[in-house]
Amino acid sequence: MCMKKKIKIKHIVLAAVNLAAIIAMIVLTFAGKRLAGSQRYNYAAERWTQGEGGYTQVSCFFSEDSGFTRDNILPVRLSVKNTLKTVAVTDERCPDAYSAPLGRFGVTCDTACFSQAEVTAASGEFFMFRCFDLLSGNYFSDRDIMQDGTVIDRTLAFSLYGSDDVVGMNIYINNVSFKIAGIIDDPQTKYERECAGNYPKAYISYSKASELAGTETFTKVTCYECIVPDPVDGFGYRAVSDVFRDSYEGKLLLVNNTERFTPSVRVKALKNLSRSGVRDDSVRLPYWENASRIVEHKLTVIYSVGRALLAVPVLTAVWYVIQLFRLWVRKKRVLACWISDKLYSLWCRTSRKESHSRFNKSLF
Repeated sequence: MCMKKKIKIKHIVLAAVNLAAIIAMIVLTFAGKRLAGSQRYNYAAERWTQGEGGYTQVSCFFSEDSGFTRDNILPVRLSVKNTLKTVAVTDERCPDAYSAPLGRFGVTCDTACFSQAEVTAASGEFFMFRCFDLLSGNYFSDRDIMQDGTVIDRTLAFSLYGSDDVVGMNIYINNVSFKIAGIIDDPQTKYERECAGNYPKAYISYSKASELAGTETFTKVTCYECIVPDPVDGFGYRAVSDVFRDSYEGKLLLVNNTERFTPSVRVKALKNLSRSGVRDDSVRLPYWENASRIVEHKLTVIYSVGRALLAVPVLTAVWYVIQLFRLWVRKKRVLACWISDKLYSLWCRTSRKESHSRFNKSLF
């Protein structure tokens, strides 16, 4: 009786441990998906295709001295499209964007208020990739007749005018005049706020960046990103990486935004976890990418622990299979005799029924 009680308790404890492991694994999976989803800029391809898939988002971050400029954009586009044509992909829709930080400047307005802001030159589908929360106004684009529009964040708007309802008002960045085209909200996630720093943000066109930088034409690019067709997993990313592989070694960081947060990729990254945040080159990353790298680090831990918890029910199932096999080995003679008796009894009953049926037929 005592032995049976001990066996029963053992199975109850084992079932409880497995249930706890499964629940913890489910909780970690949902927590990981929620954390990954908070970094919205990595899902530009999904937004652009409205969830249909088949495209990959790739980000390319260059060092200040890489030499990559606006003049290199068109050759990159053509090279990627030619690579895609080799596998019969003729879709010409490959939205892209590029940008470069200009630095920190003094900003004034018509009311003589003053603030400092970090200014970034942007072009292409920059705001589609960023997925900022637009509070009012509109984004500027390369198609605008006037290129003096600027998009500023809520903090800068309040610092200058005490309101975020200031679309169309003037601001002066380093004494260069701009019209406020749109107001975006400040970074919302914890990691974006940490990486964005304490200075408000302003985004301007490359045309006005030349005037602000005091050069004839401002062409420097430190971030190029694109959405490309992906007929086979990883092909779109390779099509982009092949363009830069030999030309910018040590001066370039390539990111596959579409796959970076998937559990399988993050678990594989566990072996390099201690060096995942170490940069040994001169590539300067924007705050949204730094925030995503923090999330990568945390997801590596979350998904790896989840996989480890999955081992508990798997090992338990293996243990039970082994126990059943050992039981079969010990009891196979008894079980064989029992099965033989059952089969013999079934045969006897069948034989008696057939004999009885033939006897009844002989009477008639």
